[in-house]
Amino acid sequence: MKRTSTFSYSRFATESQIAARLVEDHAFHAPATQIDPLGATITRSANALLEKQYEDGYWMFELEADTTIPAEYMLLHEFFGTTDNERNKRFAKYIRSRQLPDGGWPLYEGGPGNISATVKAYFALKLAGEDPASEVMKRARRWVLTHGGAESANVFTRILLAMFGQLPWRTVPAMPTEIIWLPRWFFFSLNRVSYWSRCVIVPLLIIFAKRPVHTLPEQFRVPELFLTPPDRLYNIDKLVRGKPLRNAFILLDRVLKIVEHLIPSKIRNRAVAACEHWTREHMRGEGGNGAIYPAMANAVVALKLLGHGEHDPDMVRGWQAIEDLVLDDENGGEHYVQPCVSPIWDTCLSMSALAESGLPPDHAAIKPAVDWIFSKQILTRGDWSSNAPDLDAGGWAFQFENDFYPDVDDTAMVVMALLRVGAHADAESRRRMALAVNWVIGMQNSDGGWGAFDIDNHHTYLNNIPFADHGALVDPSTPDLAGRCIEMLAMLGYDRSFPPIARGLEYLHNAQQPDGSWFGRWGVNYVYGTWAVLIALGALGEDPNQPYIRKAVTWLKTVQNLDGGWGESCDSYDDKGLHGRGESTASQTAWALLGLMAAGEFGTDAVERGVEWLLHNHHTEGGWKEDEYTGTGFPRVFYLRYHGYRHFFPLWALGVYRRMKLGIPTRQQEICQSGPIDLGQLPVLKKMRWQGMGK
Repeated sequence: MKRTSTFSYSRFATESQIAARLVEDHAFHAPATQIDPLGATITRSANALLEKQYEDGYWMFELEADTTIPAEYMLLHEFFGTTDNERNKRFAKYIRSRQLPDGGWPLYEGGPGNISATVKAYFALKLAGEDPASEVMKRARRWVLTHGGAESANVFTRILLAMFGQLPWRTVPAMPTEIIWLPRWFFFSLNRVSYWSRCVIVPLLIIFAKRPVHTLPEQFRVPELFLTPPDRLYNIDKLVRGKPLRNAFILLDRVLKIVEHLIPSKIRNRAVAACEHWTREHMRGEGGNGAIYPAMANAVVALKLLGHGEHDPDMVRGWQAIEDLVLDDENGGEHYVQPCVSPIWDTCLSMSALAESGLPPDHAAIKPAVDWIFSKQILTRGDWSSNAPDLDAGGWAFQFENDFYPDVDDTAMVVMALLRVGAHADAESRRRMALAVNWVIGMQNSDGGWGAFDIDNHHTYLNNIPFADHGALVDPSTPDLAGRCIEMLAMLGYDRSFPPIARGLEYLHNAQQPDGSWFGRWGVNYVYGTWAVLIALGALGEDPNQPYIRKAVTWLKTVQNLDGGWGESCDSYDDKGLHGRGESTASQTAWALLGLMAAGEFGTDAVERGVEWLLHNHHTEGGWKEDEYTGTGFPRVFYLRYHGYRHFFPLWALGVYRRMKLGIPTRQQEICQSGPIDLGQLPVLKKMRWQGMGK
């Protein structure tokens, strides 16, 4: 997977040359301008992005979470007896570098300490040989003990501690293996939880059935992190006044713990076998179970507990998928473990950014990218099909391979990137794109919105069960995804009379916040969500003078920082007063600019100041600096730093701005104005699941 530097943006090295090419392409006669900071910034940034393309045609940037992933990885190797002490030292260096002055470890750059992240970091450091008397460890212990002790950590941390004998298994919520058989209509079943929950839970049911305890030498144990001696802990999940549903689930959990041992071993063994079958089926291929680290780790542990050795084919593939996430540069680079990889997402966003910045469809970088993208289209049916038995496959996943779980967000973004680079010119490409569009339409929820991986996965009451203390067990509709799907359909030439768009618009009207913003589920946060909606409304040609659009524009202008940029902290998921507030970042400034320009705000003071912020903060090597986490995994629990966001989003925004400045349509405008794009028959429209269920 070598990168290539053979592609160059240099033939458009000046703004005047770009203007001339764009004028030629569009039969416009806008005057060419002298080179200025805008043109120079776009050229450097585009060249820097092109240099990061891999030989196979894709882009992939690092994806960084918090220290829990490398900590868990170190403990996983300890569980398997394959610890590499030298590698652990490198990971320990990374973990130490992320410690806060007060002793805790945060979930994201600039965030407060988190009890679960801190307990895992401390545990991993001790395993790596860190002296308990060191200042790092003393500060960490003080922090944990003053924040409720290790017994206050979340469920997944408690499970990890139980696996290593640091906490009794009785303190972990009950998860009987027989859950695998619960029917769809029951109040809880695997079909009612999200893709990521499903992939984590099923192998975890095997772990719960076996309740392993890996005995550690005394010097690696962590009893000093508990306020109450672990052997005296029983029901950690307490009843809460005013939360009857949560209390009901807690009481049910206590009953299950009492009666679970009465389940006959024959039934339990059959349930374990069913879980193993499901896990192995979802481990096939090279992507690993769910293509996300927690699910991958649970899968290999489950196979080990069932007695399968290192040469088991699924074990081999499972471990390889885990190792593919490791960044371990012995020459002084980064040493951490990614939660997953993001090549599809990075590639389609890079393609769109380059197209909007002026890169022509016949550029040498485009064809290999398009070919690679089409090679990754998922044409097999996954778990989503249980709610859509008549819907054909055709989506894209986030990772290199995740055939069971393509997602709506990536699929819509891929289709729009393909349109921007003119990939719909030939019949076969149009046929493949039609499959994707059909799939996205068929994935629309009954409320008019879209979730990421499943249909109508909106049973939010399940977030009250003790196991779901992360509050993200399900995958409901969100405004950012609804905006993305409407934007894609608008680029294909559909208008507001098209039923999926009409229902999507109704959902967005209902989801708008009182201040005019929209929530961002997969990016931080209201700046992200508001951008996703406004750019969709712009593509649809909605009148920007409508009150609800003006309200959103006003909100974006209100939260613009004094320096001209935009920023929003992950804290905004917890504190309403921080919605749209935070230090300016390149990606969030780009989102705000794209949203404002889509709403007719080109030339306003807010847009001009935002562009100036991007130009002023651009680095000569061709990129922007961004340490902040502007991606979201699970709000309030798990955040992401996409290392590519600082490359392609600012380039995209500046490219759109330059086109508007020159009086030349953006690539999106060109496509929307060219009339409907005929992708062939859209058969899903004949059998929409929600026909007769409202508008």
